[in-house]
Amino acid sequence: QVALVESGGGLVQPGGSLRLSCAASGSILNIYSMGWYRQAPGKQRELVGVISSGGSTNYADSVKGRFTISRDNAKKTVYLQMNSLKPEDTAVYYCNLRWAGSGGGDFTSWGQGTQVSVSS
Repeated sequence: QVALVESGGGLVQPGGSLRLSCAASGSILNIYSMGWYRQAPGKQRELVGVISSGGSTNYADSVKGRFTISRDNAKKTVYLQMNSLKPEDTAVYYCNLRWAGSGGGDFTSWGQGTQVSVSS
């Protein structure tokens, strides 16, 4: 079993900042990538950003230059620093983990989601 625990969501004014964290625990042999997705009401879940095991990153065009994803391999934790937040960033943010199990096999896991609301 693998658990993802997210934290850091909340309500912030436009132009403000938030930092999300997601810590993984369990029988993980290797982490391929860690990332963040978001889902706004009435919309499909979309990629926000992802970071590979080697540290390369990929972002949605809508967040480039404002959001930064990073990871601490020793802590199996991924972070999302969100700056210059806009009302359209309001969504439930989900942590995503692609990993190899100690018992064999490749898997994808999701966090429970954390609400980010941007409003004045």
